[in-house]
Amino acid sequence: MAVPAVAETLPFAQPHPQLYSAGQPSAAQLQQAAEAGVTTVIDLRQPDEDRGFDETAAAERLGLRYVRIPVAGAAGLTDANAHALRTALAQSSGPVLVHCASGNRAGALLALVRARDGAPVDQALQLGRDAGMTSLEAPTRALLEQAAAR
Repeated sequence: MAVPAVAETLPFAQPHPQLYSAGQPSAAQLQQAAEAGVTTVIDLRQPDEDRGFDETAAAERLGLRYVRIPVAGAAGLTDANAHALRTALAQSSGPVLVHCASGNRAGALLALVRARDGAPVDQALQLGRDAGMTSLEAPTRALLEQAAAR
């Protein structure tokens, strides 16, 4: 599927073709993403985190597939959540937006998925940084190195 040229102007990181990551998008940014061809939104925020608007309803109105995978900071960097994200990505047709509050959890979890798909630790961490990972880099590195040692 060809992505409209407007996708190049989205206010999100694009760590990989067909993959965008971000902090909490506004309702206008969600609409902009839909207009640019994004087909799926994966929300990694906890249910009690304020999104500023009804994101589920907004995504539905825009015809976006909306997936919620609650990730609680470093404690949420689990094999189960990485598997859930990998599954959601695999079931998506077209560009995907993965977000949390700041992009930190999105980047960290994407790094875990990349490593579990066979990428070396440094490549996985680079994808994570490109996707917005900041303060979760140290715990993510520890998890990846632990897994690589097995």
